[in-house]
Amino acid sequence: MSFADNLAAIQQRIHAACARAGRGPQSVLLLAVSKTQPPEAISEAVNCGQLLFGENKIQEAKAKIPSCPGRARWHFIGHLQSNKARDAVELFEMLHGVDSLNLAREISKRCEQAAKSMSVLLEVNVAGESSKFGYPPERLLAELKELNSLPRLAIQGLMTVPPFAVDAEKSRPHFRQLGELKRQCEQTLGAPLPHLSMGMSGDFEIAIEEGATFVRIGTALFGPRRARVATLGDML
Repeated sequence: MSFADNLAAIQQRIHAACARAGRGPQSVLLLAVSKTQPPEAISEAVNCGQLLFGENKIQEAKAKIPSCPGRARWHFIGHLQSNKARDAVELFEMLHGVDSLNLAREISKRCEQAAKSMSVLLEVNVAGESSKFGYPPERLLAELKELNSLPRLAIQGLMTVPPFAVDAEKSRPHFRQLGELKRQCEQTLGAPLPHLSMGMSGDFEIAIEEGATFVRIGTALFGPRRARVATLGDML
């Protein structure tokens, strides 16, 4: 199937999930996960009307984005190391994986140097998996006000990656927990947080039913991931 066919199928499923949840389809933003996809694939996607893309490697994005259509918009969805914060601030309009106060401070510092602000989502390890990045919920709540005080960051919501499960329903409790945590954060800050970034190709419909506003979909849009040639930057 072509990208256009895959996009239409995903949009239909998004609309159906929103209808089940009593939500308008415009409340869910489709983030096309474009890691390992070449600029030609991004151009095809843009021609089909998909403008929002997610990358998870700074070096790959740095090499690829200048060759992609200028209408494309870019979010960083991977684990960000502090030493890559300057590049992230330059390349992306939103960072989905802010998972520590030190990283947030570094991003704010780099934004100050670049005379810009950055929208961020705070990544939460809702299942407490040792192999995953993300804030433990209790520590997030403890540090939230300090995070919110950083002058160049605009906290827009939360993000999570639940444990892998063949049965998408097994992700529902984790998505629901993130929604509940968002409500606690809103009470702490006294302000709404508009976004929940959760749900991928295998479970995005469940995520939408539980309140997702960003769904991160790669394989179901682009097909199987393409092999990526390692660069020196990957080892730095």
